[in-house]
Amino acid sequence: MIAATWKDIGMDYRQLGAAGPRVSAFGLGCMGMSGMYGPADRAESIATIHMALDRGVTLLDTGDFYGMGHNEMLIGEALRSAALKGTKREAVIVSVKFGALRDPASGWSGMDARPAAVKNFLAYTLQRLGLDYIDVYRPARLDPNVPIEDTIGAVADMVKAGYVRHIGLSEVGVQTIRRAAAVHPICDLQIEYSLISRGVESGILAACRELGIAITAYGVLSRGLISGHWQKGQAQSGDFRSFSPRFQASNIDQNLALVEALRKIADARGASVAQIAIAWVAAQGEDIIPLIGARRRVQLDESLGALNVALSKADLAAIEAAMPANAVAGSRYDAAQMAHLDSETRAS
Repeated sequence: MIAATWKDIGMDYRQLGAAGPRVSAFGLGCMGMSGMYGPADRAESIATIHMALDRGVTLLDTGDFYGMGHNEMLIGEALRSAALKGTKREAVIVSVKFGALRDPASGWSGMDARPAAVKNFLAYTLQRLGLDYIDVYRPARLDPNVPIEDTIGAVADMVKAGYVRHIGLSEVGVQTIRRAAAVHPICDLQIEYSLISRGVESGILAACRELGIAITAYGVLSRGLISGHWQKGQAQSGDFRSFSPRFQASNIDQNLALVEALRKIADARGASVAQIAIAWVAAQGEDIIPLIGARRRVQLDESLGALNVALSKADLAAIEAAMPANAVAGSRYDAAQMAHLDSETRAS
């Protein structure tokens, strides 16, 4: 399989669940543009968003807590300048996570998904983005102090008021998904899913398919770990990966060995490691939309090349043999964060 250049690529489109809009087969995850992986260049970030829109990407994903509002303002600026070039508002699906609390030192202070907080977060989001409505609005995590029915009910009120079009979920387990869907149709669940993050397959994916809920898969390259470009010691100060378990000295050698095994398959097919990893996620079902976490045009260009990587059954078997589901060393977050993920509870 020959890796595509951008001129060869035609974007595909998929339904975002039974209740959701039609979106591009790949979405653009914008988190890295607001400091989570170290400093980012604003002009390059905006140019990356513009490139995504020009190449047919219609789904932009953000969170109101990315850079404490920085990411939303960045996207708002990019959309305004794109509108001047003819991009229509209705052609872009903006997905926003809310509820994570930050402090002035950029720390994390918990989760607030109370109905009053939902409306407050939404008001600020609309202002920062410069939009009249949000296409998909979702709590970033389950608030253990607030019944999911109350949170989804509050978002549903905003749907009725015209400020939100569709409701999504993020990192929740089967029981929470079912309770939420009983209140209002849920279009998608955003959750980490990659060759080395396969937890969604243990029950969550089946439940979502039963309920007509799509998966928007983030972390498809495991924060760059399985991109084929990561090297030991690459993380800078302020980079999430500097303290992520999978990037620690006790785990990184084992994980990079998996990447090298995957590289042999990619090389044989004339594709990059990143393209093979993204294509594998996309191949898991028409109801799965990979989110490409790019903050530079060169990253986006490579990742979109996965659109032209068609994997056969033999390819899929070879990939899974090279990178078995349980071969990764280290959890996807540290122990404290893992304990707060509803999607990782035994009840999921």
